[in-house]
Amino acid sequence: MERSAEDGLPRALPGVSAPRFVGRAAELRRLTDALARPPAAVLVEGEAGIGKSRLVQEALDEPGIAARRPLAAMCPPFREALTLGPVVDAARDARPDVAELALTPLAGVLRPLFPEWTRDLPPAPETLSDAGAARHRLFRALAELLDAMGVGVLVLEDVHWADEATLDFLLFLASRRSRRMSLVLTYRPEDVAPESALMRLTSRPPAGTGYARICLGALDVPQTAELMSSMLDGEHVSEAFASFLQERTDGVPLAIEESVRLLRDRADLVRRDGEWIRRTLADIAVPPTIRDAVAERVARLTPVAQRVLQAASVLAEPVGPAVLATVSGLPNNVVGQAVDAAVRSGLLGQDRVGRVRFRHALAARAVYDMTPAPDRRALHRAAGRSLRAVTPQPVARLTHHYREAGDTGRWRQYAERTADLALASGDHRTAVGLLHELLTESDPPAASVARWAQKMPVLAFNGLVGRGDLTRALRRVLDTEALAPHERAAVRTQLGRMLLHAGEYAAGAAELERALPDLAGEPFQAAWAMNILGSPPSTLMSAGEHRRWLNRAAGAARLPMTPDQRLALAVDRATSLLDMGDEAGWAVAAELPDSAATPEGMMQLARSGLNIGNAAMRWGRYDEARQLLTTALARAEEHRYQRLHDMILVTLAHLDWFTGAWDGLAERAAALAEVDEEPLLQLDALLITALLDGAVGGSGAVPGPAVVTEGGIGTVEERLRQVLDAGLRRGIVDLPLEPAAALARIRLTEGSAAEALELTEGPADVVARKNIWLWATEFAPVRTGALLAVQRPDQARRFVADLAQGLAGKNLPAADAALETCRGMLAQGEGRSVEAAAAFGRAVTAWMRLPRPYEALLTAEHRARCLLTAGERDTALTELAHAQAGFTALGARTDADRVHLALRAAGAPVRQVWRGGRRGYGDQLSPRELEVARLMLTGLTNPAIARALSRSPKTVAAQLNSAMRKYGVTSRTALAVTLTQAGITPSEGHDTGARSDL
Repeated sequence: MERSAEDGLPRALPGVSAPRFVGRAAELRRLTDALARPPAAVLVEGEAGIGKSRLVQEALDEPGIAARRPLAAMCPPFREALTLGPVVDAARDARPDVAELALTPLAGVLRPLFPEWTRDLPPAPETLSDAGAARHRLFRALAELLDAMGVGVLVLEDVHWADEATLDFLLFLASRRSRRMSLVLTYRPEDVAPESALMRLTSRPPAGTGYARICLGALDVPQTAELMSSMLDGEHVSEAFASFLQERTDGVPLAIEESVRLLRDRADLVRRDGEWIRRTLADIAVPPTIRDAVAERVARLTPVAQRVLQAASVLAEPVGPAVLATVSGLPNNVVGQAVDAAVRSGLLGQDRVGRVRFRHALAARAVYDMTPAPDRRALHRAAGRSLRAVTPQPVARLTHHYREAGDTGRWRQYAERTADLALASGDHRTAVGLLHELLTESDPPAASVARWAQKMPVLAFNGLVGRGDLTRALRRVLDTEALAPHERAAVRTQLGRMLLHAGEYAAGAAELERALPDLAGEPFQAAWAMNILGSPPSTLMSAGEHRRWLNRAAGAARLPMTPDQRLALAVDRATSLLDMGDEAGWAVAAELPDSAATPEGMMQLARSGLNIGNAAMRWGRYDEARQLLTTALARAEEHRYQRLHDMILVTLAHLDWFTGAWDGLAERAAALAEVDEEPLLQLDALLITALLDGAVGGSGAVPGPAVVTEGGIGTVEERLRQVLDAGLRRGIVDLPLEPAAALARIRLTEGSAAEALELTEGPADVVARKNIWLWATEFAPVRTGALLAVQRPDQARRFVADLAQGLAGKNLPAADAALETCRGMLAQGEGRSVEAAAAFGRAVTAWMRLPRPYEALLTAEHRARCLLTAGERDTALTELAHAQAGFTALGARTDADRVHLALRAAGAPVRQVWRGGRRGYGDQLSPRELEVARLMLTGLTNPAIARALSRSPKTVAAQLNSAMRKYGVTSRTALAVTLTQAGITPSEGHDTGARSDL
């Protein structure tokens, strides 16, 4: 009771009702306007309690939007994620008549997610081995289901808690070209991890989509007063009171609401002169956080109501009173009264079907944290018992509850079932996370470890192996005597596969060799392990040893196994033989079929195209390599083998580097270097960017992926060193060869011959020990030059002789061209200029026959210098001029400038290097090109520049391309850097806001 200030008579305290929607009219209009023009993507962001959910609900209640069948889902704050759980639960709760939805056979992949619909869903299709393809197929099926249900607006709340599969599904939905479904996502920006896929949605709006990003801020004093008044029967609130509360709560609506309710519970509200005011500042205390306010309010409720709130905080999802009664351990009639009291308090809310949950996650978390730990564990255990009776069992939630209850046995049981469900749904990443936890927990049963290890999808866990805890856990159980031989073989083989896939070749090969004695009854697994040991990049064993393992594998492959297994072994055999420079590999490749009857077989054929195409590239059979890789790329795209697709793209990019197809290569390689969770692919892409920048004279500052460059921006040398070091660290014995050769060439050009020689020592030792001279192709010429430069001609002669012997009788075009180059360098170093020129001439012809124009031009430059020394000045200058023109046409600006200086030093009449454009301006920008370039420096897009200059976008693009040719660069970024270095400044007086047309 309260006493009036005028008469001292008692007056009833004000009733407190739910607040009205206040202070968000503009934001609501933006949201509804966006949804009125589908498809739209609307992102609603703001801190906890700021009113995101209320804003979205107000929009969904609009008649026009409600008619579009919105489907609302909420991401729970659980560690354990069910594959696409929020969307799946929302679709299930909508209770569609599945039999009437006319779903295609694709929907059969939804069976694991909706087991209760199995009678009405199509049969399950064949399992896909490729994780990316399986996940994409699942996404297509779930999108088809939502479309068939007529969902026009998909709302996902608290996306900062979304599992990775759900975020990827949202990206998939946003990228669909034919979609009509709009997306509304709410999240707390401070809780979004920098690497989250959500960042891609927030930073790059989907093309062709209405896009709105709504950032909710604090309420001001008048809005605070309006919200308070709406809770107090619409009566006036003093400005001083509103200002006081707004300051204490930072204008966060939930904090204001909780404070008003608490002040009412405390009887701290006073009515005077027809308005509600606070008591004096000294007499009132507003809790510093929402959590403190909730804790104080809960303490004022009855013990029974508190128990219900504790149960609801543990469940953390909408539940009926019966579940609350079971979990809380209270009688049904008592629970009903307690629920009513909690709803009246404003802490719980009730939906249309009578389920209750906390109105806000912050309040739920506050109650959860203030519940004593023993009581929490008991409530989680009770929640597990209750949910076990649900059909279908919510295995992810059961995993969560039994983990928190401390029931390790049941946690293992339901975590494995959740992983099985994820695997069946194609969600390999979720499965990996759960299996990783199972395998790395303290002291798991050995038999369980064997079972869990075999379930681990090897193609999906790169990041986990590098942490070491997974490999330690498997090795720990291998060191015990608890495993039967077949279990030990399974665990060790899987460990070897994990290490190999993560690029730890030497360690992986060692585990496989140790597994062989226990694989006697598993012919395919034994043959597979032997093939891996026969793979040249895996260890430092010699080519002869590799062949012995390959022959053993061929014998094991004759034992009973499936056609797909036999095909996989044949692909491995062909790959290994070709890696060694063995012609027999082509015969094995020729016996591979053109098609397969199963998805696994088709994936093996796509893999064969990648592996054999890569081998053809290394051999110097470039036309054949491109044909094989292009065919494999088409297969990968058709069957959605995402990992193979990306690896084929980076191999094609490497082929483009060799063949001089450099137009756009820098951008393609940089994009591939950012592919997540594929360290070997990233390393190859990073190598290409470094090689290309070294040739074209780029800025040397291409961003690299964190997994490779540890988050930095690297110069050409830094990137080459990163690839070299990564290859050495991972035990991939052939990976360091090319970056070592490139670094050595840089050092030799600088005059640091000793350093150049040191860089080639490791590669030379690898080639000699393995007796695989194909691998000397990239470093042999620079090693020969370095040996001669440090005055070791005898060693240079021995090296070239060994190379010639190693290549004798083999048809290895690229290695043969490198050998001729070495012979030319040897003759040049010994002063035999005429013989050197002849050898270099043969090398030029060999390089161009591949074709490999950049290497041919470098060799032609050597030939011209030998001719100059031999006194054939006119021929030498002509060939130098041709080399300069070739470098310029290729875009090798650094080399063109070097040859230009050599011509001038020889006294030849030379013109300034022309890099394209109108000859009237030479290599200078024309006035119109300069005008476009200066506008480009302001950040304008081509269409924006065209509007500013009243030209067509095509003309602007042509003028920028001309500018790039003149400066010897291949991207807008490189052009901008070069222009800035040349002192060209951005144009003034143009509004860069035109970039919004992107």
